[in-house]
Amino acid sequence: MVKKWLQFEYLLLFSVFTIATCGLVYELVAGALASYLLGDSVKQFSFIIGVYLFSMGVGSYVAKYVKDNLLDKFIDIEILVGLIGGFSSILLFLVFDYGAQFQFILYLLVFLTGSLVGLEIPLLMSLLEKRIEFKELVSNVFAVDYVGALLASMLFPLVLVPNLGLIRTSLFFGLLNVSIAIALCFLLEKEIKNPLRLKVKSIVVFLLLLLAFFFSDDILAFSEGKLYGENIIFTKSTPYQRIVLTRTKNDFRLYLNNNLQFSSKDEYRYHESLVHPALSLAKKIERVLVLGGGDGLALREILKYDEVKEITLVDLDEGMTNLFKTNTLLQSLNEKSLSNPKVKIVNADAYVWLKNNTQLYDAAIVDFPDPSNYSVGKLYTLNFYDILKKSLTPDALITIQTTSPYFAPKSYWCIHRTVLQKFSAVQPYHAYVPSFGEWGFMLVSPQNQVPEQAQRQVKNLRFYDYKFSELTHFQTDIAQKEVEVNRLDNQILVRYFDEEWSKY
Repeated sequence: MVKKWLQFEYLLLFSVFTIATCGLVYELVAGALASYLLGDSVKQFSFIIGVYLFSMGVGSYVAKYVKDNLLDKFIDIEILVGLIGGFSSILLFLVFDYGAQFQFILYLLVFLTGSLVGLEIPLLMSLLEKRIEFKELVSNVFAVDYVGALLASMLFPLVLVPNLGLIRTSLFFGLLNVSIAIALCFLLEKEIKNPLRLKVKSIVVFLLLLLAFFFSDDILAFSEGKLYGENIIFTKSTPYQRIVLTRTKNDFRLYLNNNLQFSSKDEYRYHESLVHPALSLAKKIERVLVLGGGDGLALREILKYDEVKEITLVDLDEGMTNLFKTNTLLQSLNEKSLSNPKVKIVNADAYVWLKNNTQLYDAAIVDFPDPSNYSVGKLYTLNFYDILKKSLTPDALITIQTTSPYFAPKSYWCIHRTVLQKFSAVQPYHAYVPSFGEWGFMLVSPQNQVPEQAQRQVKNLRFYDYKFSELTHFQTDIAQKEVEVNRLDNQILVRYFDEEWSKY
C-alpha cells in the first residue's frame, strides 16, 4: 500500500513539473508570435504574462467548486491543456494576417491555457492531501512547479526555438502533456472512475498532435503562403527572427518577422540613398563601419569605392549573414559582397560591440531595423550615439536610416532630436522608395556642419545623382515635429513608432 501511494505521489508531482514547463512554453510561444505581428515585444510579453497569471488565479478559484472524481477531472484537464496549448501556435499562425481577430484569439488561448493550469494544481493538491502531510505537500508542489518554470524559460530561447521552431515547440509540449495523461490512465487505472473513456480520449488527442507535428512544415508553409500572398521560395528560423524570401515574377522580397525589409525592384533607391551621401562627402573613407545590414546590400554600394580598404560589418544574426553569404540567389543581389576580402563580419550586438571597440572609422552606415521594440529601440538612444561617436574619427560622416517621415513623423523627428544631442551637425533627408513610400535618413557629422562638396563619385548609380541638397527639402506634411529625446530609460521612440505605424 505504501509503495502504491508513493507511485501515486511521484506521478502526480511529475505532472506538476510537466504542467509548469508546458504552461510557460505555451505562454512564451504566444508572446513570441505576438511580438512578430504586433511589435513592441516588451508590451506584448507584459500583457501576455499578466493575462496568464490572472487566468491562473481564475482557474485556482474555480477549483474549489470541483468536488467529485478529482483524478478523472485532473486527467481530463491535462488532455485539454495539451490539446489547446499544442495547437495554439498553428491556430495563431493561421490567423496571423487578421489583426483584431489575431489579438482576440491570442488572449483567449492564453486565458484558457492559464485557467486550466491554474485549475490543475489545486486539484492535484486535493488528490494528495490525504496521503502527504500538508506542509510537505505545499513545499513539494511549489518546488517542482518553480523548477519546471525555470527549465522552460531556459530551454525556450536556447534549444527549442532554434531547433524546433514555434509550431513544433508547442506541439511537442502538447504531446508531453497528453503523454502524462496517458501514463496516469494506465498506471492509476484502478483509481480512475472511467479509465476507458480517458484512455481513448488521450490516445486520440496524442495521435492528432503527432500527426500535426509530422506535417508542421506543410502547415507553416500554408499559413505563410496565406499571410504573404506571394510565392515563398525560402524560409528559415534563426534564434532572433523568422526569415522569409518570396518571389513574384522578377521581384524578390525579404521579410523578417513579417516585416518587409526590401524588394529587389527598388532596393537600390534605398541603399544608394543610405550609402552614397556619406561616402561621397566624407574627407576619407579607408575604414568604414556598417551596423546592421546583414543582407550585404549596403556593402555592395560601399565596395564601389576603390578608396575603401577595410569594412567591418556588425550584425547580430549569424543566420542572416550566412544566408546572404552562401545562397546563390541572394549572392546575385548583393554581388557577393559578404565574401569580399575587404569585409570583416562580426556577429554581435552592436551596442555591446561598440562599447569594447578601439578601432576608429572614417565613415559609418547605420542600417538597423525600425525601432518596433525595446531591444532595437536601444540602438536609437542617447547612450548608443554616445558610444558610436567614440568609434569615429573627427572628420567622419555617418548615415542613419530613420524610418518614414511621412508615415511616422514623430518617430523620425525623435531620432533627429536625439542624434542632435550628441553630434554637432545633423542633416535630415529623404527619398522615395516605391515599396515603402517616402523614407527618411540622416547625415551626421561630429563637426559643426555637414560637408557640401563631394570628394568622390562612382559611375553607374541608378538613383542617386550626387545632388544631395535635393533630398533635404521637407514639405509641410513631413516638416519637423515637437518630440521628446529617446533615452535608454524611457524609450519614447518605441511608443511613437507603435502609435504611428499601428494605423497602417
